[in-house]
Amino acid sequence: MVAFVIPAEVTEVISFVGIIVVTWLIAHFVGSFLGRILRIGPPLVLAHLRRLTLAIIWLMGILVALAQIGLHLEILLLLIGLAGVALAIANRETLENVASKYFADFYIPLKIGDSISIRGFSGKVIEINPISTVLITGDETLISVPNSLFLREIVVNSTPKAWKEVTIPILIRNDIPLAGFESNILKSCHKLKHLLDERFPPILAVKNRGTKTTELTLTLMIKEPEMKDVIISDVTGKVSEIKEGMKRTVSPESKG
Repeated sequence: MVAFVIPAEVTEVISFVGIIVVTWLIAHFVGSFLGRILRIGPPLVLAHLRRLTLAIIWLMGILVALAQIGLHLEILLLLIGLAGVALAIANRETLENVASKYFADFYIPLKIGDSISIRGFSGKVIEINPISTVLITGDETLISVPNSLFLREIVVNSTPKAWKEVTIPILIRNDIPLAGFESNILKSCHKLKHLLDERFPPILAVKNRGTKTTELTLTLMIKEPEMKDVIISDVTGKVSEIKEGMKRTVSPESKG
């Protein structure tokens, strides 16, 4: 009886094709999954994120497949690294603006409706998106200010009592009862009433609701500007405690 031996070259080719097929299946699944969970947010930014994720999956799959047929990957990895650096440099300003927006949410005291001045431009804030902040002037001229400027330039907020308002972003899972969460948050804020302006009660508002999570904003009016950091630190700590406590009490049925 003659044993049939598959040549090593054929085995390598089969492995190569198999890895490519598995990579395609993974990319297809991840692409569909991201398409479902990334429905909220700026479409342009989400499209770039989805393409970047799929590119990484395909890159890893191709590298593993090429290794199966005995190719030396050192030069290829070097070229990919250089391409990645070039891509990051080419998109530096966009990445700076997107990152700056999230830092500005916490550290730059402005919101939609405020009247501000930055680098010689003045106007009322009518939009804050991941790339820029849009102002409208008294003669209805629109000014688009890149978000990265807010971390490098002096910003003047001329809105009366703008320092009093503190907005804290909150993200919760949709299986956490919103009414119960709101009740617990407002109770925790009541314990800080000696630091807050009692004429303006705390407000918890829904900013965006997705399939899995809900974005909220908690707005407080403080008495003294120097207590802002203390209040934010205290409230964010309480928010984390409440979220963890309510996660543990969510029933298995509501999770399903």
